[in-house]
Amino acid sequence: MRKYEQLAQNIVENIGGKENVVKLTHCVTRLRFVLKDESKANDKAVKDMDGVITLMKSAGQYQVVIGNHVPDVYDEVCGILGFLSEEVFVEEKKKNIGEFLIDFISGVMMPCIGMLCASGMIKGILSIFTFFGWLPTTSGIYLLLSASGDALFYFFPILLGYTTAKKMKIEPFVGLLIGAGLVYPSIQSVDLNIFGLTVNTTYTSTVLPVIFTVIFASFIYKPLMKIIPDVIKTFFVPMIVLMVSIPIGFIVIGPVMNAISGWLGNAIDACYGFSPILAGVVIGSLYQIMVIFGIHGALGAIAMIQLSAGQPTFLGLMVGTTFAQTAVVFAIWLKTKNKNLKNIALPAIISGIFGVTEPAIYGITLPRIKFFVISCIGAGLTGAYLGLTNTMLYQLTGMGIFTIPGFIGGSAAVPAIIINVLIALAIGMGFSFICTFILFKDEEKETSKEAGSKKAAVSDELFTPIKGKVLPLSEAQDEAFASGAIGKGVVIEPSEGEVYAPITGTVTTLFPTLHAIGITGDNGVEILIHIGLNTVRLDGNGFVAHVKQGDKVKKGQLLLDFDRDFIKKSGYSVQTIVVITNGKDLLDVIGTDKASIELNSPLFTVIY
Repeated sequence: MRKYEQLAQNIVENIGGKENVVKLTHCVTRLRFVLKDESKANDKAVKDMDGVITLMKSAGQYQVVIGNHVPDVYDEVCGILGFLSEEVFVEEKKKNIGEFLIDFISGVMMPCIGMLCASGMIKGILSIFTFFGWLPTTSGIYLLLSASGDALFYFFPILLGYTTAKKMKIEPFVGLLIGAGLVYPSIQSVDLNIFGLTVNTTYTSTVLPVIFTVIFASFIYKPLMKIIPDVIKTFFVPMIVLMVSIPIGFIVIGPVMNAISGWLGNAIDACYGFSPILAGVVIGSLYQIMVIFGIHGALGAIAMIQLSAGQPTFLGLMVGTTFAQTAVVFAIWLKTKNKNLKNIALPAIISGIFGVTEPAIYGITLPRIKFFVISCIGAGLTGAYLGLTNTMLYQLTGMGIFTIPGFIGGSAAVPAIIINVLIALAIGMGFSFICTFILFKDEEKETSKEAGSKKAAVSDELFTPIKGKVLPLSEAQDEAFASGAIGKGVVIEPSEGEVYAPITGTVTTLFPTLHAIGITGDNGVEILIHIGLNTVRLDGNGFVAHVKQGDKVKKGQLLLDFDRDFIKKSGYSVQTIVVITNGKDLLDVIGTDKASIELNSPLFTVIY
């Protein structure tokens, strides 16, 4: 059983069952249900559950306070209720066109990435086995393993139909069947006479045709769901949608999208052909930055379009990213005398070898930006050599060492490919390691803190994020916060509408409605700033963010603006809660004794 599965089942059972749920949202700490009949809920049973902090009823919502892991419980509850996660009305800020496109591409492609990598690795390993004569291509086991690796790519439109339908908030199996209809074997690459028009095309291994066909289908599906009677809509709506969308997708949308895919592939090839070395430098050095800003998913979509057209992809130019990052961290691990840093660096090295670099980036190199830049340059040098030797990626595989089999393909011999990849990695890793080993020095505050920790506890001051009147946490107009269940803290009645970073660290939580922000300090202290009460319902109106989730921030940096007058006129309190959520991991948290507080003034002293 999954970690929160039992808790989710207990919650649903004791709120009157899934039939009693009208709507579900979640905020930073709590599940927010709208129930048909609150009298059917067993309040005491919900409140007494292990894993539930408390229960609140406010603003027409049945609020089950969970704590920091509420997104995990929320996902489990969604599964029980039968909601699509996108259908559960998670209130989020309106996106501009760029944000919308990135979000859409990521939502469609990212669920497939793990299976794409697995399939690509199977194909790469089979290439190695056949090259060394370990597995004849005529053997039965080879044919079975080859089918295992090829199946996803051949039937890729079926997976994309499912994920696109989820993103468009229609029944996912309708999208799946549209994908299946487009790749139905007997209508691929044959002359079909349709009203005197001959159509001959294929959609196996394609990307864009099914995505745009499902988008088209969603504009039929949603109106029909509103007008068709409930008694027949479960089968009548899919019947109409499939009968209309598959023929139009096959005859009209598909050929147009295939043509666009071809043009896009040719344009990418032309850019790469202009200067493969320059392409390698740009993609290699910028890929980590794109990951941080969450826009790398677009490259994956373009790579799939190239691969589906039978072309190798430029995406291999970023292979040096994880290796250069790992080389930097390895050099730091060798040189540092700070035991805490060593303890962080060693697992980061191990995970980096296998392609997971988030611990290295967010825990080690981004806080020491010079070394993050070194890793980017090293990755760019790796990309430059791959571009120089025209070493391209033929399969999407995992990151790190798992990427290497993906380069096997084309007319080049396997040994030549492997040698070129290893030389490229040696260049990038060598540069990154040597530069870091020469330039890295322990920061004085790190070494002094490490030495001091042997003698006495360490204390830090956290500045107030907001100017205003200070009240005890017990006076919060919210039972969950007032009880101290979320953490130790204070209430601030703000006199200004600006929120500043109380500590140097990383923005670990920025809720889409911008009413709450969580920061983890470089010293490990976790602080939550919750602006107003029930302001999640404002859907971001009245709030302006100056940072994004994942950003590094410095103490005193402006994080958010909020319009106090607008919030009050909308009927909500501006009372702001500031709590330390991991107080159990600290020796003590001491709040200010001042009745009002100015900016750049200590709000808490934490001892650890």
